[in-house]
Amino acid sequence: MAGFSQGGGVGLSLANWMVEGDPGADIWAMDVARYGDWANRPYTNAKVRENYSRRFRIRFPNEELEAARPLRTTPIYARLQSENAVFGDYCTLEHPLWFAPKGMPAKEDATFRRSNAHPHVAEECRAVRESCGLIEISNYGKFEITGPGAADWLSRIMACKVPAAGRIALSPMLNDRGRLIGDFTLCRVADERFFVVGTYAAEVYYLRWFEQHLPPAGVAVRPCAMEYLGLSVAGPESRAVLQKLVERDLSTAAFPFMSFAPMDVGMVPALVGRVSFTGEMGYELWVTSEYLRTLYDLLQEAGRSHGLRNFGGRALNSLRLEKSFGNWAREFRPIYGPYEAGLGRFVHLDKPDFIGKAAAAAEKASGGVRKLVTLDVDAKDADAFGDEPIWHGDKVVGWVTSGGYGHTVGKSIALGYVDKAVAGETDGFAVELLGERMAAVRSAGALVDPQGLRMRS
Repeated sequence: MAGFSQGGGVGLSLANWMVEGDPGADIWAMDVARYGDWANRPYTNAKVRENYSRRFRIRFPNEELEAARPLRTTPIYARLQSENAVFGDYCTLEHPLWFAPKGMPAKEDATFRRSNAHPHVAEECRAVRESCGLIEISNYGKFEITGPGAADWLSRIMACKVPAAGRIALSPMLNDRGRLIGDFTLCRVADERFFVVGTYAAEVYYLRWFEQHLPPAGVAVRPCAMEYLGLSVAGPESRAVLQKLVERDLSTAAFPFMSFAPMDVGMVPALVGRVSFTGEMGYELWVTSEYLRTLYDLLQEAGRSHGLRNFGGRALNSLRLEKSFGNWAREFRPIYGPYEAGLGRFVHLDKPDFIGKAAAAAEKASGGVRKLVTLDVDAKDADAFGDEPIWHGDKVVGWVTSGGYGHTVGKSIALGYVDKAVAGETDGFAVELLGERMAAVRSAGALVDPQGLRMRS
Protein backbone atom coordinates (compact mmCIF):
# COMPACT_ATOMS: atom_id res chain seq x y z
CA MET A 1 0.00 0.00 0.00
CA ALA A 2 2.89 2.23 -0.59
CA GLY A 3 1.90 5.68 -1.76
CA PHE A 4 1.22 6.03 -5.47
CA SER A 5 2.78 9.06 -7.18
CA GLN A 6 1.29 10.56 -10.30
CA GLY A 7 3.25 11.87 -13.26
CA GLY A 8 5.52 14.87 -13.17
CA GLY A 9 8.87 15.60 -11.60
CA VAL A 10 10.70 13.18 -9.38
CA GLY A 11 12.50 15.61 -7.08
CA LEU A 12 9.73 16.31 -4.57
CA SER A 13 10.22 13.15 -2.57
CA LEU A 14 13.75 14.13 -1.62
CA ALA A 15 13.54 17.90 -1.51
CA ASN A 16 13.08 19.66 1.78
CA TRP A 17 13.26 23.17 3.11
CA MET A 18 13.04 24.96 6.43
CA VAL A 19 9.52 25.65 7.64
CA GLU A 20 9.15 28.80 9.69
CA GLY A 21 8.65 27.98 13.34
CA ASP A 22 9.91 24.41 13.01
CA PRO A 23 13.44 24.19 14.44
CA GLY A 24 13.51 20.43 13.84
CA ALA A 25 13.16 20.68 10.07
CA ASP A 26 16.17 19.79 7.96
CA ILE A 27 17.36 21.65 4.92
CA TRP A 28 17.96 19.10 2.20
CA ALA A 29 19.60 19.76 -1.12
CA MET A 30 18.07 18.38 -4.29
CA ASP A 31 19.63 14.96 -3.84
CA VAL A 32 21.04 13.38 -7.01
CA ALA A 33 19.81 10.04 -5.65
CA ARG A 34 16.41 10.91 -7.10
CA TYR A 35 17.82 10.03 -10.53
CA GLY A 36 18.35 6.50 -11.75
CA ASP A 37 20.77 5.21 -14.36
CA TRP A 38 18.22 6.22 -16.99
CA ALA A 39 19.28 9.86 -16.49
CA ASN A 40 22.17 9.59 -18.94
CA ARG A 41 23.60 12.31 -21.17
CA PRO A 42 21.14 11.90 -24.11
CA TYR A 43 18.15 11.87 -21.75
CA THR A 44 19.40 14.94 -19.89
CA ASN A 45 20.03 16.72 -23.18
CA ALA A 46 16.46 16.10 -24.35
CA LYS A 47 14.93 17.29 -21.08
CA VAL A 48 17.14 20.37 -20.82
CA ARG A 49 16.19 21.40 -24.37
CA GLU A 50 12.52 20.94 -23.50
CA ASN A 51 12.83 22.94 -20.29
CA TYR A 52 14.61 25.85 -21.96
CA SER A 53 12.08 25.92 -24.80
CA ARG A 54 9.32 26.29 -22.19
CA ARG A 55 11.01 28.69 -19.80
CA PHE A 56 8.36 31.39 -20.27
CA ARG A 57 5.42 29.00 -20.37
CA ILE A 58 3.22 27.87 -17.49
CA ARG A 59 3.10 24.17 -16.79
CA PHE A 60 -0.41 23.09 -15.94
CA PRO A 61 -0.95 20.73 -12.98
CA ASN A 62 -2.16 17.91 -15.22
CA GLU A 63 0.27 18.51 -18.08
CA GLU A 64 2.57 15.65 -19.13
CA LEU A 65 5.71 16.76 -20.98
CA GLU A 66 6.70 14.73 -24.02
CA ALA A 67 10.49 14.95 -24.41
CA ALA A 68 12.40 11.65 -24.06
CA ARG A 69 9.18 9.61 -24.03
CA PRO A 70 8.41 6.81 -24.04
CA LEU A 71 11.73 5.65 -22.64
CA ARG A 72 10.87 2.78 -20.31
CA THR A 73 7.78 0.60 -20.57
CA THR A 74 6.58 -2.60 -18.95
CA PRO A 75 5.55 -5.77 -20.83
CA ILE A 76 1.86 -4.74 -20.81
CA TYR A 77 2.44 -1.30 -22.35
CA ALA A 78 1.02 -2.39 -25.71
CA ARG A 79 -1.99 -3.99 -23.98
CA LEU A 80 -2.72 -0.72 -22.17
CA GLN A 81 -2.19 1.29 -25.35
CA SER A 82 -4.79 -0.86 -27.07
CA GLU A 83 -7.20 0.03 -24.25
CA ASN A 84 -6.65 3.74 -25.07
CA ALA A 85 -4.61 4.56 -21.99
CA VAL A 86 -3.48 8.15 -21.44
CA PHE A 87 0.04 7.75 -20.03
CA GLY A 88 2.08 9.70 -17.55
CA ASP A 89 5.75 9.15 -16.88
CA TYR A 90 7.25 8.59 -13.44
CA CYS A 91 11.02 8.23 -13.26
CA THR A 92 10.77 7.70 -17.06
CA LEU A 93 8.49 4.67 -16.58
CA GLU A 94 5.21 4.97 -18.49
CA HIS A 95 2.06 4.30 -16.48
CA PRO A 96 -1.66 4.87 -17.21
CA LEU A 97 -3.29 8.00 -15.79
CA TRP A 98 -6.75 7.23 -17.20
CA PHE A 99 -8.39 5.44 -20.08
CA ALA A 100 -10.14 7.34 -22.86
CA PRO A 101 -13.21 5.76 -24.51
CA LYS A 102 -12.54 3.92 -27.76
CA GLY A 103 -12.70 6.34 -30.67
CA MET A 104 -11.63 9.31 -28.55
CA PRO A 105 -8.04 10.60 -28.74
CA ALA A 106 -5.96 9.36 -25.81
CA LYS A 107 -4.99 12.88 -24.80
CA GLU A 108 -5.79 15.11 -21.84
CA ASP A 109 -6.40 18.83 -22.24
CA ALA A 110 -3.92 20.86 -20.16
CA THR A 111 -5.85 23.10 -17.79
CA PHE A 112 -6.07 24.50 -14.27
CA ARG A 113 -9.69 23.34 -14.21
CA ARG A 114 -11.33 19.93 -14.51
CA SER A 115 -10.24 18.42 -17.78
CA ASN A 116 -11.78 16.20 -20.42
CA ALA A 117 -10.64 13.26 -18.26
CA HIS A 118 -13.14 14.12 -15.51
CA PRO A 119 -16.19 12.03 -16.59
CA HIS A 120 -14.07 9.06 -17.63
CA VAL A 121 -12.16 9.01 -14.36
CA ALA A 122 -15.54 9.05 -12.64
CA GLU A 123 -16.48 5.83 -14.44
CA GLU A 124 -13.22 4.18 -13.40
CA CYS A 125 -13.86 5.14 -9.76
CA ARG A 126 -17.39 3.79 -9.95
CA ALA A 127 -16.12 0.44 -11.22
CA VAL A 128 -13.72 0.10 -8.27
CA ARG A 129 -16.31 1.12 -5.69
CA GLU A 130 -19.13 -1.02 -7.12
CA SER A 131 -17.52 -3.98 -8.88
CA CYS A 132 -13.83 -4.37 -9.72
CA GLY A 133 -10.89 -2.46 -11.16
CA LEU A 134 -7.41 -3.37 -12.33
CA ILE A 135 -4.39 -1.05 -12.16
CA GLU A 136 -0.72 -1.54 -12.91
CA ILE A 137 1.45 -0.82 -9.84
CA SER A 138 4.87 -1.50 -11.30
CA ASN A 139 6.11 2.02 -10.53
CA TYR A 140 6.98 1.35 -6.90
CA GLY A 141 10.43 0.83 -5.47
CA LYS A 142 11.02 -2.66 -4.08
CA PHE A 143 13.65 -4.32 -1.96
CA GLU A 144 14.26 -7.92 -1.00
CA ILE A 145 15.74 -8.12 2.50
CA THR A 146 17.02 -11.48 3.68
CA GLY A 147 19.14 -13.13 6.32
CA PRO A 148 18.96 -14.34 9.94
CA GLY A 149 19.31 -10.76 11.20
CA ALA A 150 16.75 -9.21 8.84
CA ALA A 151 13.88 -8.95 11.33
CA ASP A 152 16.02 -7.38 14.06
CA TRP A 153 17.55 -4.94 11.59
CA LEU A 154 14.15 -3.88 10.23
CA SER A 155 12.94 -3.36 13.79
CA ARG A 156 15.84 -0.94 14.25
CA ILE A 157 15.47 0.88 10.92
CA MET A 158 11.66 1.12 10.85
CA ALA A 159 9.22 2.60 13.37
CA CYS A 160 6.65 -0.22 13.20
CA LYS A 161 6.59 -3.66 14.76
CA VAL A 162 7.98 -6.20 12.34
CA PRO A 163 5.17 -8.44 11.03
CA ALA A 164 5.01 -12.19 11.49
CA ALA A 165 5.60 -14.47 8.51
CA GLY A 166 2.65 -14.26 6.12
CA ARG A 167 1.66 -10.77 7.28
CA ILE A 168 2.06 -7.15 6.16
CA ALA A 169 2.87 -4.07 8.24
CA LEU A 170 2.77 -0.43 7.19
CA SER A 171 5.75 1.49 8.50
CA PRO A 172 7.11 5.01 8.60
CA MET A 173 10.87 5.31 8.46
CA LEU A 174 12.35 8.18 10.49
CA ASN A 175 15.63 10.02 10.58
CA ASP A 176 17.42 10.83 13.84
CA ARG A 177 15.24 13.91 14.32
CA GLY A 178 12.09 11.82 14.08
CA ARG A 179 11.11 13.18 10.66
CA LEU A 180 9.55 11.08 7.92
CA ILE A 181 12.03 9.88 5.33
CA GLY A 182 10.04 6.89 4.13
CA ASP A 183 6.64 5.21 4.06
CA PHE A 184 6.87 1.46 3.46
CA THR A 185 4.87 -1.71 3.13
CA LEU A 186 6.76 -4.52 4.90
CA CYS A 187 5.70 -7.93 3.61
CA ARG A 188 7.17 -10.91 5.43
CA VAL A 189 7.42 -13.80 3.00
CA ALA A 190 9.20 -16.12 5.46
CA ASP A 191 11.11 -15.90 8.74
CA GLU A 192 14.26 -14.61 7.03
CA ARG A 193 12.82 -13.04 3.86
CA PHE A 194 11.03 -9.68 3.47
CA PHE A 195 9.61 -7.95 0.41
CA VAL A 196 9.57 -4.20 1.06
CA VAL A 197 7.72 -1.68 -1.10
CA GLY A 198 8.18 2.10 -1.11
CA THR A 199 8.37 5.07 -3.44
CA TYR A 200 10.38 4.45 -6.60
CA ALA A 201 11.77 7.98 -6.92
CA ALA A 202 13.64 7.53 -3.63
CA GLU A 203 14.94 4.00 -4.27
CA VAL A 204 18.59 5.02 -4.60
CA TYR A 205 18.34 7.28 -1.57
CA TYR A 206 16.80 4.45 0.48
CA LEU A 207 19.47 2.02 -0.63
CA ARG A 208 22.14 4.46 0.53
CA TRP A 209 20.37 4.88 3.90
CA PHE A 210 20.03 1.12 4.32
CA GLU A 211 23.68 0.51 3.50
CA GLN A 212 24.78 3.17 5.98
CA HIS A 213 22.89 1.39 8.75
CA LEU A 214 23.49 -2.27 7.89
CA PRO A 215 25.06 -4.49 10.58
CA PRO A 216 28.42 -6.13 9.79
CA ALA A 217 26.75 -9.42 8.85
CA GLY A 218 23.44 -11.25 8.79
CA VAL A 219 21.40 -8.97 6.49
CA ALA A 220 21.35 -8.59 2.71
CA VAL A 221 19.42 -5.81 0.96
CA ARG A 222 18.75 -6.10 -2.76
CA PRO A 223 16.87 -3.46 -4.82
CA CYS A 224 14.53 -5.11 -7.32
CA ALA A 225 12.17 -2.42 -8.62
CA MET A 226 12.12 -3.50 -12.26
CA GLU A 227 12.60 -7.19 -11.54
CA TYR A 228 9.26 -7.36 -9.74
CA LEU A 229 6.33 -5.72 -11.51
CA GLY A 230 2.77 -5.66 -10.27
CA LEU A 231 -0.96 -5.42 -10.73
CA SER A 232 -3.61 -4.56 -8.18
CA VAL A 233 -7.20 -5.76 -8.38
CA ALA A 234 -9.60 -3.85 -6.15
CA GLY A 235 -13.32 -3.62 -5.46
CA PRO A 236 -16.08 -5.73 -3.92
CA GLU A 237 -15.73 -8.33 -6.70
CA SER A 238 -11.94 -8.56 -6.50
CA ARG A 239 -11.89 -11.66 -4.31
CA ALA A 240 -14.25 -13.51 -6.63
CA VAL A 241 -12.04 -12.63 -9.60
CA LEU A 242 -8.80 -13.76 -7.99
CA GLN A 243 -10.35 -16.87 -6.42
CA LYS A 244 -10.99 -18.21 -9.93
CA LEU A 245 -7.23 -18.28 -10.51
CA VAL A 246 -5.78 -19.57 -7.22
CA GLU A 247 -6.21 -22.76 -5.25
CA ARG A 248 -5.70 -21.05 -1.90
CA ASP A 249 -8.82 -20.10 0.07
CA LEU A 250 -9.11 -16.30 -0.08
CA SER A 251 -11.95 -15.97 2.42
CA THR A 252 -11.42 -13.45 5.19
CA ALA A 253 -11.10 -16.26 7.72
CA ALA A 254 -8.34 -17.95 5.71
CA PHE A 255 -6.60 -14.92 4.15
CA PRO A 256 -7.55 -11.79 6.13
CA PHE A 257 -6.67 -8.18 5.49
CA MET A 258 -2.88 -7.57 5.55
CA SER A 259 -2.03 -11.18 4.66
CA PHE A 260 0.83 -11.96 2.30
CA ALA A 261 1.87 -15.22 0.66
CA PRO A 262 3.47 -16.76 -2.42
CA MET A 263 0.85 -18.48 -4.56
CA ASP A 264 0.32 -19.60 -8.14
CA VAL A 265 -2.13 -17.43 -10.08
CA GLY A 266 -2.99 -19.81 -12.85
CA MET A 267 0.46 -20.90 -13.98
CA VAL A 268 2.07 -17.65 -12.81
CA PRO A 269 4.14 -17.72 -9.57
CA ALA A 270 3.28 -14.56 -7.64
CA LEU A 271 3.57 -12.82 -4.29
CA VAL A 272 0.07 -11.82 -3.24
CA GLY A 273 -0.90 -9.36 -0.52
CA ARG A 274 -4.39 -8.52 0.64
CA VAL A 275 -4.04 -4.75 0.74
CA SER A 276 -5.30 -1.84 -1.32
CA PHE A 277 -4.67 1.91 -1.66
CA THR A 278 -8.24 2.42 -2.91
CA GLY A 279 -9.95 1.73 0.43
CA GLU A 280 -11.82 -1.21 -1.08
CA MET A 281 -11.16 -4.92 -0.71
CA GLY A 282 -8.14 -5.54 -2.87
CA TYR A 283 -5.05 -7.55 -3.66
CA GLU A 284 -1.58 -6.58 -4.85
CA LEU A 285 0.12 -9.18 -7.04
CA TRP A 286 3.87 -9.05 -7.62
CA VAL A 287 5.57 -11.13 -10.30
CA THR A 288 8.93 -11.16 -12.02
CA SER A 289 8.75 -9.16 -15.23
CA GLU A 290 8.48 -12.06 -17.66
CA TYR A 291 5.12 -13.07 -16.15
CA LEU A 292 3.37 -9.69 -16.13
CA ARG A 293 1.72 -9.97 -19.54
CA THR A 294 0.30 -13.42 -18.78
CA LEU A 295 -0.94 -12.26 -15.36
CA TYR A 296 -2.69 -9.28 -16.94
CA ASP A 297 -4.44 -11.48 -19.48
CA LEU A 298 -5.52 -13.98 -16.80
CA LEU A 299 -7.06 -11.26 -14.62
CA GLN A 300 -8.82 -9.65 -17.57
CA GLU A 301 -10.39 -12.96 -18.56
CA ALA A 302 -11.36 -13.89 -15.00
CA GLY A 303 -12.80 -10.44 -14.38
CA ARG A 304 -14.90 -10.11 -17.50
CA SER A 305 -18.07 -11.49 -15.89
CA HIS A 306 -17.50 -9.39 -12.76
CA GLY A 307 -17.40 -6.00 -14.47
CA LEU A 308 -13.62 -5.62 -14.20
CA ARG A 309 -12.35 -2.37 -15.69
CA ASN A 310 -8.90 -0.84 -16.10
CA PHE A 311 -8.26 2.26 -14.04
CA GLY A 312 -5.34 4.62 -13.72
CA GLY A 313 -3.55 7.05 -11.46
CA ARG A 314 -6.18 9.78 -11.70
CA ALA A 315 -8.88 7.45 -10.33
CA LEU A 316 -6.53 6.10 -7.68
CA ASN A 317 -5.87 9.65 -6.50
CA SER A 318 -9.61 10.32 -6.20
CA LEU A 319 -10.23 7.07 -4.34
CA ARG A 320 -7.40 7.58 -1.85
CA LEU A 321 -8.43 11.20 -1.17
CA GLU A 322 -11.90 9.97 -0.21
CA LYS A 323 -10.17 7.70 2.30
CA SER A 324 -7.83 10.44 3.62
CA PHE A 325 -4.88 8.26 2.62
CA GLY A 326 -1.66 10.24 2.48
CA ASN A 327 0.84 9.93 -0.33
CA TRP A 328 4.62 10.01 -0.23
CA ALA A 329 6.10 13.30 -1.51
CA ARG A 330 2.79 15.01 -0.79
CA GLU A 331 1.54 14.32 2.74
CA PHE A 332 4.62 12.42 3.87
CA ARG A 333 7.95 14.26 3.59
CA PRO A 334 10.98 15.00 5.76
CA ILE A 335 9.51 18.26 7.08
CA TYR A 336 6.75 16.34 8.90
CA GLY A 337 6.74 14.06 11.90
CA PRO A 338 4.67 10.86 12.06
CA TYR A 339 2.17 12.22 14.59
CA GLU A 340 1.64 15.39 12.60
CA ALA A 341 1.04 13.22 9.53
CA GLY A 342 -1.51 10.95 11.23
CA LEU A 343 0.87 7.97 11.18
CA GLY A 344 1.25 7.70 14.93
CA ARG A 345 -0.63 4.39 15.06
CA PHE A 346 2.20 2.82 13.04
CA VAL A 347 4.91 4.05 15.42
CA HIS A 348 5.52 1.56 18.22
CA LEU A 349 7.29 3.38 21.02
CA ASP A 350 7.01 0.30 23.23
CA LYS A 351 9.51 -1.73 21.19
CA PRO A 352 13.31 -1.58 21.68
CA ASP A 353 15.22 1.38 20.34
CA PHE A 354 14.78 2.41 16.70
CA ILE A 355 16.10 5.35 14.69
CA GLY A 356 14.17 8.48 15.62
CA LYS A 357 12.43 6.95 18.65
CA ALA A 358 13.33 9.67 21.16
CA ALA A 359 12.29 12.46 18.80
CA ALA A 360 9.05 10.65 17.92
CA ALA A 361 8.22 10.27 21.61
CA ALA A 362 8.83 13.99 22.13
CA GLU A 363 6.57 14.83 19.20
CA LYS A 364 3.82 12.62 20.56
CA ALA A 365 4.07 14.36 23.92
CA SER A 366 4.01 17.86 22.44
CA GLY A 367 1.46 17.18 19.71
CA GLY A 368 3.76 18.57 17.04
CA VAL A 369 3.45 21.94 15.31
CA ARG A 370 0.78 21.18 12.73
CA LYS A 371 -1.74 18.50 11.80
CA LEU A 372 -2.79 16.83 8.57
CA VAL A 373 -6.49 17.41 7.88
CA THR A 374 -9.06 16.53 5.22
CA LEU A 375 -11.11 19.41 3.81
CA ASP A 376 -14.38 19.32 1.88
CA VAL A 377 -13.97 22.32 -0.41
CA ASP A 378 -16.88 24.27 -1.92
CA ALA A 379 -15.15 24.40 -5.31
CA LYS A 380 -16.67 25.18 -8.69
CA ASP A 381 -14.87 23.70 -11.69
CA ALA A 382 -11.32 23.52 -10.34
CA ASP A 383 -9.83 21.46 -7.54
CA ALA A 384 -6.78 21.88 -5.35
CA PHE A 385 -3.62 20.23 -6.56
CA GLY A 386 -1.00 21.17 -3.98
CA ASP A 387 0.62 24.19 -2.28
CA GLU A 388 -2.57 26.28 -2.24
CA PRO A 389 -2.96 28.40 0.94
CA ILE A 390 -5.39 27.22 3.61
CA TRP A 391 -7.14 30.04 5.46
CA HIS A 392 -8.98 30.05 8.76
CA GLY A 393 -10.86 33.26 9.18
CA ASP A 394 -8.56 36.01 7.86
CA LYS A 395 -5.30 34.18 8.51
CA VAL A 396 -3.32 31.70 6.44
CA VAL A 397 -2.90 28.68 8.74
CA GLY A 398 -1.44 26.07 6.41
CA TRP A 399 -1.13 24.67 2.92
CA VAL A 400 -2.65 22.00 0.72
CA THR A 401 -0.48 18.97 0.07
CA SER A 402 -2.74 17.28 -2.50
CA GLY A 403 -6.28 17.50 -3.75
CA GLY A 404 -8.78 16.47 -6.37
CA TYR A 405 -12.37 15.51 -6.93
CA GLY A 406 -13.97 12.67 -4.97
CA HIS A 407 -16.16 11.05 -7.59
CA THR A 408 -17.91 8.70 -5.15
CA VAL A 409 -19.01 11.48 -2.80
CA GLY A 410 -19.30 14.21 -5.43
CA LYS A 411 -17.06 16.62 -3.53
CA SER A 412 -13.84 18.53 -4.03
CA ILE A 413 -11.29 17.28 -1.48
CA ALA A 414 -8.04 18.70 -0.22
CA LEU A 415 -5.52 17.21 2.19
CA GLY A 416 -3.21 19.63 3.91
CA TYR A 417 -1.40 20.73 7.05
CA VAL A 418 -2.77 23.41 9.36
CA ASP A 419 -1.53 24.93 12.60
CA LYS A 420 -2.23 22.65 15.56
CA ALA A 421 -4.24 25.41 17.25
CA VAL A 422 -6.99 25.27 14.59
CA ALA A 423 -6.74 21.60 13.59
CA GLY A 424 -9.73 20.66 15.74
CA GLU A 425 -12.02 23.29 14.21
CA THR A 426 -14.69 22.23 11.73
CA ASP A 427 -15.86 25.44 10.07
CA GLY A 428 -14.20 28.69 9.08
CA PHE A 429 -11.66 27.23 6.65
CA ALA A 430 -11.10 28.28 3.05
CA VAL A 431 -8.79 27.07 0.30
CA GLU A 432 -7.48 29.57 -2.23
CA LEU A 433 -8.13 28.27 -5.75
CA LEU A 434 -7.09 30.35 -8.77
CA GLY A 435 -7.01 33.49 -6.67
CA GLU A 436 -10.40 32.98 -5.03
CA ARG A 437 -11.06 31.72 -1.51
CA MET A 438 -13.41 28.74 -1.49
CA ALA A 439 -15.12 27.84 1.78
CA ALA A 440 -14.06 24.50 3.23
CA VAL A 441 -15.18 22.25 6.08
CA ARG A 442 -12.85 19.93 7.94
CA SER A 443 -13.97 16.32 7.85
CA ALA A 444 -13.67 14.38 11.10
CA GLY A 445 -12.69 11.25 9.17
CA ALA A 446 -12.58 9.65 5.76
CA LEU A 447 -15.46 10.62 3.48
CA VAL A 448 -15.94 7.00 2.38
CA ASP A 449 -16.12 4.06 4.81
CA PRO A 450 -14.40 5.84 7.73
CA GLN A 451 -14.22 2.61 9.77
CA GLY A 452 -12.36 0.79 7.01
CA LEU A 453 -14.82 -2.10 6.92
CA ARG A 454 -14.72 -2.60 3.15
CA MET A 455 -10.99 -3.38 3.10
CA ARG A 456 -11.45 -5.94 5.87
CA SER A 457 -14.67 -7.59 4.72
